[in-house]
Amino acid sequence: MNWLDIPLIGEFLARFWAPVLNDFNAVLEQTGLMNPTVTAPNLMLTALFLMWLLIRLTRLRKRLAAGRTEEIDVEPADELDDDATDSDEDIEAELLAEAEDLDEAVSPRPSDGRGVGGEGFAVEGEGAGAEAIAPIPAVEEEPDDEAIEAELAELAEAAQADEAEEEAAEGVVEEAPKLSLFQRLKQGLAKTAGGLVGKIDAILTGRSKIDEDLYADLEEALITADLGVQTAFSLLENARKLVKERKIEDMDGLRTVLKELILDIMKTEAIPLETSGAKPFVIMVVGVNGVGKTTTIGKMAAQFTREGKKVIMAAGDTFRAAAIEQLEIWSQRVGCEIIKQASGADPSAVAFDAVQAAVARGADVVLVDTAGRLHTKSNLMEELKKTKRVMGKIVPDAPHETVLVLDSTTGQNAIQQAKTFNEAIDLTGLILTKLDGTSKGGCIVGICDELNVPIRFIGIGEKIDDLRPFDAVEFVDALFEKGV
Repeated sequence: MNWLDIPLIGEFLARFWAPVLNDFNAVLEQTGLMNPTVTAPNLMLTALFLMWLLIRLTRLRKRLAAGRTEEIDVEPADELDDDATDSDEDIEAELLAEAEDLDEAVSPRPSDGRGVGGEGFAVEGEGAGAEAIAPIPAVEEEPDDEAIEAELAELAEAAQADEAEEEAAEGVVEEAPKLSLFQRLKQGLAKTAGGLVGKIDAILTGRSKIDEDLYADLEEALITADLGVQTAFSLLENARKLVKERKIEDMDGLRTVLKELILDIMKTEAIPLETSGAKPFVIMVVGVNGVGKTTTIGKMAAQFTREGKKVIMAAGDTFRAAAIEQLEIWSQRVGCEIIKQASGADPSAVAFDAVQAAVARGADVVLVDTAGRLHTKSNLMEELKKTKRVMGKIVPDAPHETVLVLDSTTGQNAIQQAKTFNEAIDLTGLILTKLDGTSKGGCIVGICDELNVPIRFIGIGEKIDDLRPFDAVEFVDALFEKGV
């Protein structure tokens, strides 16, 4: 019988416990707490399970400890060997008897040919199957000091010979053939040649007739090679005239005509920089951010120093972080003087001090660095004009050279930069950098065609000697030469 079926208990629960429980549950619902009538049994069962698990683990640990103790096999004292109780006299007698038996069993006699070297010890026994015991090897005499020294000397000579052979082999492997100036130029212009001449060769290859379709393809190739629309049109118009005049019908003849026309465009602007016209000869270097102005100034200073000229650098880029420090490192490498001020100073003041110091110290060349600026910022272009005016107060006509540094990787944008800077500050020279890292070097042809500004230097690498004076003939030959 279920105890809940008893009338009195059921009546008690119904009258007293149920209202209390309902009120308690209402309070819990308002507070958000869990009902203990549900959680308490769960907690109790969990506690009982943990207690049972703890008891089981304790018993298992005791059993394992008892098992390890039983595995230790302790020999009883009464099972020890009886020989341990023998007296010293008995032990000595037993050892003597074993020694006598050994002497009788083994006796030295000449070997019958079964030994090593004709001598040895033979085991006495019956039959022909008795085995021969190898003779005890004789103790080798210790070598004297002279023999040891001689052997060490031989080992040292052999080691030196091996090292010499290895060094000779490494020298043969590491020695690379020295490239001529033209080969280095061709190597540096490999990407530019591929972007310009490579496209021309791809169109001419396999063609048998010179027609308008061919010229249309060449026009597209020249424009995509960043020569510019105007330069591409004029170049092909002149090519058509020469092909008709010379009655050229093969592709090699057309290729030669294009090479001659490109050379004619570039030759007019290939004028080397001459610094002997004034002392000090002031060169102001301008350009947008990131084109390599400071590095170019360092390489120019190295070339002028090798020519025996005294060079002074002016750290006029007072805005870019670490620009002054970078130019200072270059001055230490080149071995020339640098004029600088604190970061954020007026660039015109730095240029003024540098020109003044050059006059006082008899310097031959002054290289003035400037902060990078976009060619579209008119206020920054006015700042360049101010710097030019300030230097002219000390040395008339200074700066004698205003050079714009262009990044060849920008392609057609380089032409637009050159036009804007030329309109603002009257450029007298151009320097094209990073020609070794771009296929857009064809822009140099458009620059020579659209601007009447000579190209002074070209950069074909990161080394100091990779800033080369621009030679149009050498440049075009490097572009059009076939083969590796």
